[in-house]
Amino acid sequence: MAKYILKRVLRAFITLFFIITILFILLQHMPIEGYFENFDKVSPAEIQVKLTSLGLTDPLPKQLARFYKDLFHGDLGTSNIYRMGVDNLTIIAEKVPVSMRIGLISLALSLLMGFALGIWMAYSTRTTFKIGERLGTLLIVIVQAIPSAVYYILIQFMGSQYLKMPMLFKEDNPISYILPIFSLSIGSAAYYAMWLRRYMVDEANRDYVKLARAKGVADSTISRRHVFRNAVIPMVQYIPGSILGTLVGSLYVESLYSIPGMGGLLVTAIKRHDNTLIRALVVIFAVISILGLLFGDILMAIVDPRISLVKKEGSR
Repeated sequence: MAKYILKRVLRAFITLFFIITILFILLQHMPIEGYFENFDKVSPAEIQVKLTSLGLTDPLPKQLARFYKDLFHGDLGTSNIYRMGVDNLTIIAEKVPVSMRIGLISLALSLLMGFALGIWMAYSTRTTFKIGERLGTLLIVIVQAIPSAVYYILIQFMGSQYLKMPMLFKEDNPISYILPIFSLSIGSAAYYAMWLRRYMVDEANRDYVKLARAKGVADSTISRRHVFRNAVIPMVQYIPGSILGTLVGSLYVESLYSIPGMGGLLVTAIKRHDNTLIRALVVIFAVISILGLLFGDILMAIVDPRISLVKKEGSR
């Protein structure tokens, strides 16, 4: 187990290093206007002085080394436009609770809806008319086929027009949480339902299940103790990433409902060309994504004893 975890951690750090390095190099080519609050009113001499003070005139390797040095000390720079002179981590920390609150609720709802639909679809495959299977497949196809931006707008329009719900988010109004949470939940719910249904059907056709039925074990016991438990295991690896993903929020949904979270903050920073804030947010998004994959792999190995941690053929 220790060897497996060490290999995954090393691989995650190497991947993260390359991703952050590439992102840093790409972001260094952003327009210099993003380092000045009032670029049009700044003289060429003042521009040069500011760029020199920020170290942007240094060779790229030197800038990259200084960036990693600051990063290891927890310094992601200060905002130049959004909130001039304020530490980026301070700005981001104010947005995390909002994204986390909405994200965790939407995650819980998507797991509840997705698992319920997936179980219903799996059970329906053994019935005569397979109503649950057909309805669930239709819903999944619709959600997967339609671009998320389209049904986000449709949910907002239908909810505000016909259900009289608030179109924009207000932190002190619980009703305004419903539409963005449902928007974030429906896509993940369809994803969970699709895979849970597949895994349950696969498990139901295995030899140990057929043997249990031949011995007279009740179908409800087989489904609960064996089929469902074994079908959930492959999905465990996605949960850590989903939980960490709630920190960064949804770029489109938070912008659509004017939610003051991290996703909306990135959109605002891009619109206002705040280069240092954009870089800080992108780095945090990359770190969270890699950590989510890492924790998912480790959790998968812990809960599934069938995965070999030392043999090559058992590695994932």
